[in-house]
Amino acid sequence: MTGRQTHLAVLADCERALGRSERAVDMFRATDRDQLSPEEAIELLIVAAGARADLGQRDAAVAMLQVRELTSDEPWVARLRYAYADALLAVGRNEEAREWFARAAEVDEDAATDAAERLLELDGVVLDDPDEDDDFDALEEDEDEGADDSEEEDDADFDDEGELDDDADYEEEDDYEEGDEVQDDEDEDDEDEDDEDEDEDDEDEVDEDEVDEDEDDEDEDEDVAEEDDEAAADADTGEPPDKPEPTAP
Repeated sequence: MTGRQTHLAVLADCERALGRSERAVDMFRATDRDQLSPEEAIELLIVAAGARADLGQRDAAVAMLQVRELTSDEPWVARLRYAYADALLAVGRNEEAREWFARAAEVDEDAATDAAERLLELDGVVLDDPDEDDDFDALEEDEDEGADDSEEEDDADFDDEGELDDDADYEEEDDYEEGDEVQDDEDEDDEDEDDEDEDEDDEDEVDEDEVDEDEDDEDEDEDVAEEDDEAAADADTGEPPDKPEPTAP
């Protein structure tokens, strides 16, 4: 609404992030750079050169960045020199890239870029990253804590296994005792069955004796009835009843 185009560099960079590098280049071409401040124009130039590199046009990216502002003493020149050095390195011009990384590091008082580190990498110097050391120490501490936790868990598992074994022993003893009790109950049942068999035998013997006695009583009653009948018959005929034969002494 104000007509200012200070946001163009940000928008063009967003197009790059979305994979639409052609649009970023088109935005650079369509922009009236006279309406931009020098810093805004340089930022848009850096984004457009990066878009060219994204499209595989690395030599074109180098050519775009070869501007007279490279020799400026403005604070933003560090970013321009850094972008130019990075583009040179991408096309294999390592010596020139080292030179411009060095020149970027000279004016980068606020450490807006990592030009100094890139220069050392080209020289084969590897610096220890304190953040990486801290991360490594933290990782070691985590591993130690993890090992301690594992040992504690192993001890706990061992104790649990010991308790389970004890419980199993107790259960076996209980099962053994229950087995003895069951056996005793079975023996008692057998004894009860034997007693019942004996009682049944006794009852059978008593029943047989009673039957024999009843049969003897019936025989005696029959004999007495016969004698009475004979006596009555003799009385009717007038004959004396037969005397019983004397038994031998």
